[in-house]
Amino acid sequence: MSSTVTAREVITSLIDAGQTVATCESLTAGLLAATLADVPGASAALRGGLVTYATDLKHTLARVPQEVLVAHGPVARETAIAMARGVRDVCGADWGVSLTGVAGPDPQDGHPVGEVWVGVAGPEGTGVVHTGVAELAGTVLGSTDLLVGDRAAIRRQAVTAALAVMVRVRAGHIG
Repeated sequence: MSSTVTAREVITSLIDAGQTVATCESLTAGLLAATLADVPGASAALRGGLVTYATDLKHTLARVPQEVLVAHGPVARETAIAMARGVRDVCGADWGVSLTGVAGPDPQDGHPVGEVWVGVAGPEGTGVVHTGVAELAGTVLGSTDLLVGDRAAIRRQAVTAALAVMVRVRAGHIG
């Protein structure tokens, strides 16, 4: 599944519903927002995004509660949910999508390279995290759920996974 095709699907469905999206990205450093912005007409649905590469920015920009960061760290399900909710609220969007994880080449704070969390917060305020990102990114892994490849490959796969999660959430298949 091409991330451009999926981005087009996300943008089109948002425009059709009269809704908007904002992104909060750590390991992808704006790649998700850029991929969405590549779609012609994206300005009707894409409100903006935050790059919270540094852990402290997750708190100061994305409003992730300090308690969440202390208890779970920057690479965690709870952090991804808080990032998605925070960017939705900060940017005044209907939907918030977040990405946090480890692109490598080295593990981070006990988290392996390729561990990625996708958070989605919708209009009703619910947070959704899909941990099966490897399947959604089209990566065959066997028994693990880690994205594989070099930094660039992991970042691209993470974007593809986030777009796929967004499509599934909006279609009511995850949530």
